[in-house]
Amino acid sequence: MLVLGIETSCDETAAAVVSDQAPHIRSNVVFSQLAEHRPYGGIVPEVAARAHLTHLDPVIERALEEAGVGFDDLDAVAATGGPGLIGGVIVGVTEAKAIALARGLPFVAINHLEGHALSARLVAPVEFPFLLLLVSGGHCQLQIVEGIGHYRRLGTTIDDAAGEAFDKGAKLLGLGYPGGPLIEKLAQSGRPDAFNFPRGIGRRDELDFSFSGVKTSLRYQIEKMTAAQVQERLPDLCASYQQAVLDALVRKTRAALRQAGGVYRSLGLSGGVANNRTLRVLLEREAQGERIPFFAAQPKHTGDNAGMIAFAAWIDPKGCDGSAGFGLLVEPSATLAPLAPDDLAPAHL
Repeated sequence: MLVLGIETSCDETAAAVVSDQAPHIRSNVVFSQLAEHRPYGGIVPEVAARAHLTHLDPVIERALEEAGVGFDDLDAVAATGGPGLIGGVIVGVTEAKAIALARGLPFVAINHLEGHALSARLVAPVEFPFLLLLVSGGHCQLQIVEGIGHYRRLGTTIDDAAGEAFDKGAKLLGLGYPGGPLIEKLAQSGRPDAFNFPRGIGRRDELDFSFSGVKTSLRYQIEKMTAAQVQERLPDLCASYQQAVLDALVRKTRAALRQAGGVYRSLGLSGGVANNRTLRVLLEREAQGERIPFFAAQPKHTGDNAGMIAFAAWIDPKGCDGSAGFGLLVEPSATLAPLAPDDLAPAHL
């Protein structure tokens, strides 16, 4: 079984080939559009869609070449059907449908969030159910992963995602884009307790996230300082700001683990912010406290990549039978899982 995956939901143009023989990921090519978006300090949807049109064909060609296969060797074609920027999603889905139709192959639409949810299983065959913190530039959720295709959302962001908070914080500090790696680098030489930034929603039993407050607090703090003072205290500002965001992520994850009463077999971490080394250390410590394994997606699978999309299509026993159909419409606001009802405590799963 060979699956070609295509990912164009945001600002990465990606293609990958996955097989049922180890290693599963035969190729995973990602073209980053950072250069196109950096002058604007963030992602411009129209710029992203046009860049996908320009780069997708060469990226697919390279993915097939690195995998040592051709179109005739494929068994299915998968693409992100949402959520994401509608222009980009349309480009990827249209390309995947065209390839599948021309070659007589099934077309599979994959939820972008499911790709992230299952990407951690590329590290090891993790047992179900597990608790997943999915945290990226556009998404911040706590998910119960009960099995392939079975998810329940415990909490989500009510405003900015954590990655977005890092990007906006970096812009306020004049650091550039993307903000997460830049803040993390400067934070290494700063004091995380130098400034007292808010930690979002305060109720410990509330599993939703909010990062707009910490961003606003940073802006107010900068306004109190001269430009020279900001530059002098930049490491402290970054360390304190990063710690506030990470504390909120860890606190909510800890609450979800404790509410479950030991039902989870492990704790997983995926999404672009999963590359933050401090976050990985803190979450591993939480997992050790609950006596469960901790696993995180590999750095090459944390961002928007087609490897996780092709893998999600391959691993689902129903995924490659063409059930998605060529009439599928893109869903830019798609969700992965229903909110777990109030009367369904995690301990009852």
